[in-house]
Amino acid sequence: MTAMNTLAALRFAPLVPLWLLGVLALAALAALAPALWRRARGVGWRLAAFLVLLLWLAGPRLVQETRQGLSDIALLVIDHSASMTIGNRAALAEAARARLVDAAGKFPDLELRSVIVPDTGHDGTRLFAATEHALADIPESRRAGIIAITDGEVHDIPAKPDWGGAPLQVLIPAKGEETDRSLRVIEAPGYGIVGHAVGLRVEIDDLGVAHPAREATLTLRRDGDPPRVLEAPIGRPYDIEIPITRAGPTVIDLQAEPLPGAVTALNARAVVTINGVRDRLRVLLVSGEPHPGERTWRRLLKADPAVDLVHFTILRPPEKDDLTPLNELALIAFPVRELFQVKISQFDLIILDRFQSRGILPMIYLHNIADYVRRGGALLMSVGPEFVGPGSLAATPLADILPAEPGEGDAAVVEGAFRPQVTALGERHPVTADLPGFLAGAPPSWGPWYRHIAVGDVHGQEVMRTPDGQPLLLLDHVGKGRVALLLSDQIWLWSRGHQGGGPQAELLKRIAHWLMKEPELEENALTARIGEGRLSIESRTLAAQSPGAARVTDPEGKTSEIALAEAGPGRAQATLPASEPGVWRVDEGGRTAFAAASGGDPLEMADLRATATKLAPLAAASGGGIHWLDPDGAPALRRTEPDARQTGAHWLGLRRNHDHIVTGIAALPLLPSFVALAIILGLMLIAWREEGR
Repeated sequence: MTAMNTLAALRFAPLVPLWLLGVLALAALAALAPALWRRARGVGWRLAAFLVLLLWLAGPRLVQETRQGLSDIALLVIDHSASMTIGNRAALAEAARARLVDAAGKFPDLELRSVIVPDTGHDGTRLFAATEHALADIPESRRAGIIAITDGEVHDIPAKPDWGGAPLQVLIPAKGEETDRSLRVIEAPGYGIVGHAVGLRVEIDDLGVAHPAREATLTLRRDGDPPRVLEAPIGRPYDIEIPITRAGPTVIDLQAEPLPGAVTALNARAVVTINGVRDRLRVLLVSGEPHPGERTWRRLLKADPAVDLVHFTILRPPEKDDLTPLNELALIAFPVRELFQVKISQFDLIILDRFQSRGILPMIYLHNIADYVRRGGALLMSVGPEFVGPGSLAATPLADILPAEPGEGDAAVVEGAFRPQVTALGERHPVTADLPGFLAGAPPSWGPWYRHIAVGDVHGQEVMRTPDGQPLLLLDHVGKGRVALLLSDQIWLWSRGHQGGGPQAELLKRIAHWLMKEPELEENALTARIGEGRLSIESRTLAAQSPGAARVTDPEGKTSEIALAEAGPGRAQATLPASEPGVWRVDEGGRTAFAAASGGDPLEMADLRATATKLAPLAAASGGGIHWLDPDGAPALRRTEPDARQTGAHWLGLRRNHDHIVTGIAALPLLPSFVALAIILGLMLIAWREEGR
């Protein structure tokens, strides 16, 4: 509110309808017309009497209004989106805000309301949505103007704004138009098949540059591998092939050569995460003889649609050959050469289930299996009584890759009920940790087995054992490959639910995935993931030691240390904020992990320049203008009349609307009835006397 003032004005309140007042005026003129034509004596006095009569009927009065002036309201819209944090934009914006608020406080007829435009995180800068919401509470007759402090990167510009004539004044925290180099990822697959290449499509754009260069250097970094330098065109899509060499996430960091004079290099960087997956795991299952547990393996592997299973069961050993011609047999001949020489490298996992050396596989093919493992293959052996004696695979070239050798004599086959137990190492190993039905320090709730094989010369990782301390499940690394040895053929009892059963499917699945090097089952691994703005670190180790500290390197190269907290046997975790986009590196215990943080708002990151190109037409159409901020502060604030200029080189205007409310009205008749009657009678008397002369 402003000060009160009084305004007097002449108003009319006719005693009769206006049409009747007009008829009376015409009748008076008609009655006096002959006298006026002849210029008769006293006609002027008669005319004056009629005029006084008409004036009295018109009801003249002096009206006095008491008015209360209303202050005008202006909006100060402040952009707090992510792009306003670049450089010194936030500092310049805050200095301008403080100066404008101080200047507005010196005008008693002006109210300045502040509106904050938050960072939406996904929809870009919604400046005008916040403006329209605030304007809804301001009467159109009191809108003095809109002052927007923003970098000009606005993503909800209205086509035809209706602000009631209020001017839009834009303050941009920069010295002038800026340039930027943008690296956009047009196409990037989320998954890739291990052993194949995937295609990335990117594009480099130079924004705000009159004559951009033709090419720019593009540096590609893949996890911790040496960088790959490419020459990419500017303004056109560019395709890059990325080979997927392992399962799990692969972090690709792309960085374009900085543009000289660009506002920031942040927009010239992109991060892509591609998850490597195996296409149709190929598993070779060879059962040495039919037995109750054979169906367990087949059901487990056939239940997974991602597994291509090749299963052979040896139904007749060579010594029982009856020389029946092959074309008369209903069975398939065992394709020894094709499986163990020609196609052995195509299998992801080989399972030998109660298989023994009977001459079915010549020693050269057993050598091939051992070499297959050393080159990175996976071998799982489930053994029974056949593992003891002259036909044991431990007496073949496979002995060099096995984690144990069988005991001697019949005593090596141990009969009797027992419940498998997880070792202290197994409690830390991802293959056996947290198996359903097992709690550390308590007997497992699993059903019993009734046979196991005693072994000696044990090496590798003993993750399960019998109650009397005999190894039951051994895991080992051999060259680039892995071997698992299950020293019992009784696991099928769990699948039948014998005395409560056990986690047969879960255990075998974990063993198979560990053998095939699935990242989730690595026993000594460091992983890093970013989600919801936080970096999550997990360290997994088999060593019985207290958690240490991890060194974290952010995308800008700054390092910090964070202590890891124990989260379970062999597991330690930590989290920390990770809002900066780019590749984060974590080092701990000689291991390294990478995680990718993408820009939170693709619209916001697409163009990080401070520019007036988007808002200048809108400001000009409203009568406002564009003002570039510098360290000296904001332009001067002035009050302007509605029909005057609203902006200048070093000042901006807020319109004065002169809006008010009426608090009181006093009316005084200028021609009361008794005064009018006396005047009319007097004028008629004078006219009568003049005519009588």
